[in-house]
Amino acid sequence: MDFIKKYNLEGINKDLLEEALTHSSYSNEHKGCNNYERLEFLGDAVLELLTSEYFYKNTSFNEGQMTRKRASFVCEQALAHYAREVGINKYIRVGHGQENNVNDTIIADVFESVLGVIYLSFGINKAKEYIYEIMVPYIEKDFVFFGDYKTLLQEYVQTDKKSLEYILVNEYGEAHDKTFEVIVKINDIVYGKGIGKSKKEAEQKAAFDAYKKSAK
Repeated sequence: MDFIKKYNLEGINKDLLEEALTHSSYSNEHKGCNNYERLEFLGDAVLELLTSEYFYKNTSFNEGQMTRKRASFVCEQALAHYAREVGINKYIRVGHGQENNVNDTIIADVFESVLGVIYLSFGINKAKEYIYEIMVPYIEKDFVFFGDYKTLLQEYVQTDKKSLEYILVNEYGEAHDKTFEVIVKINDIVYGKGIGKSKKEAEQKAAFDAYKKSAK
């Protein structure tokens, strides 16, 4: 596996690595074969710890800002992107019925499960080295992974116990070519505005606008 040498992971537990790359659809078809779910559970915890430590030590963000920033770099889209960069996605084992649907959810899960194996094989310092090498360049560029900013903004609002409301303020154009303008209010204060060819697109753009402002 190419990524073992690339990230200096020689000596990794090969049995656990095989398990980390195995989806439940594969294990269901092969008796006695374990899937990655338990390792994913562990890897998720390790990832949360390491990313939390990074933002604590390298920024002056408050708790809410650190929560929002962390969420944007450990979301499903981000983890799937990292996994593809590392090359993990090429080795995932799935059952016959899943072969044409190795989606971002599975790929992101496997990224976490492999991290769990790295932690068990080498300890926290190697896991940290691995995660920092992959993630920090994206953090430093403030790279945008998250496509569903409505969900991310909702998580922020729930964390701070604030109200959230999307309001359609304008729509114009012919019936077949309408444009929608939406604002988003947090605690009755306008935080963002979005314009799109559908209400959904306009709401996502408004949420993105609000998220970027609230994360500063």
